[in-house]
Amino acid sequence: MSLKLRHLEVFNALFEAGSVSNAAQRLNLTQPAVSIALGNLEEELGFRLFHRNRGFFAPTGEALQLRGEISQGLMALARVEQRADEIRQGWAGGLSIATNGALSMHFLPRAIAEFQALHPGTHIELRVHSSRQIADWTASGQIDIGLIDTPVPVAGLEADIFAMECLCIMQADDPLAAEKVITPAHLAGRGMIGVNGDHVTDRQLKRMMLEAGMPLRYRAFSYYYAIARNLVAAGGGLAIIDPINAQADLADGTAWRPFAPQIRHETAMITSRDHPPAQGGAEMLDFLRERLAPYAVPGV
Repeated sequence: MSLKLRHLEVFNALFEAGSVSNAAQRLNLTQPAVSIALGNLEEELGFRLFHRNRGFFAPTGEALQLRGEISQGLMALARVEQRADEIRQGWAGGLSIATNGALSMHFLPRAIAEFQALHPGTHIELRVHSSRQIADWTASGQIDIGLIDTPVPVAGLEADIFAMECLCIMQADDPLAAEKVITPAHLAGRGMIGVNGDHVTDRQLKRMMLEAGMPLRYRAFSYYYAIARNLVAAGGGLAIIDPINAQADLADGTAWRPFAPQIRHETAMITSRDHPPAQGGAEMLDFLRERLAPYAVPGV
């Protein structure tokens, strides 16, 4: 089997546009050229990709199964072309950073903007994905720097670990805001917002509440600390989240207080042992260390 790039582009355009005329316009091709390319692709694959009905094209079940792989392949090629173009233009540096949800909403966008102000001409790509996927990308050299939750799930990585003390957030007018420290007793009977139900912070909180003999009632779950804070701001309940998102200055009517006993969240900044970061990587690592250090528990 020998698939051609043009055939995959035609498939993608037809999938999105729904007709030969619209696909031809997107690709700057003639309608016969689109029809011929589709026919060649279907012949090469051995099955039909679209149902034809009065000029409209609806994807078959086989097309739906192929869609994700073809889209990823085209995006990967586009990234190669973009990187090659950057090299030709003589960019001062190109860094790729990936993070999970914890740092993607506020911390990293601001840190990247500050870094680029200090290092004009540095191009930075920011991706958001799961910690496991980021570790795989970093180990294989597909990205320069990863920021993930611990434990680090892949071998072949260097890691800086930042242990942080989680905080309790509530609406600023909540009676708990008058307390200096929040304890399990304060949470008894209150509606809580969890982080995906099995996150390390939730597991620690469940254990503490059980040991204290206090009931724990969840009202909602989110995969991101930042979204948990948004739910708190909207009146959805209380949450235990990392200090980076808890202390972010967003003027959203929330307040934070220390929580005892301490609940830990660990962020790992990872790089590959075999694939050193691109130009500017060492400077960015030092820069991020400085930005993360104030949130870390001293001496840990």
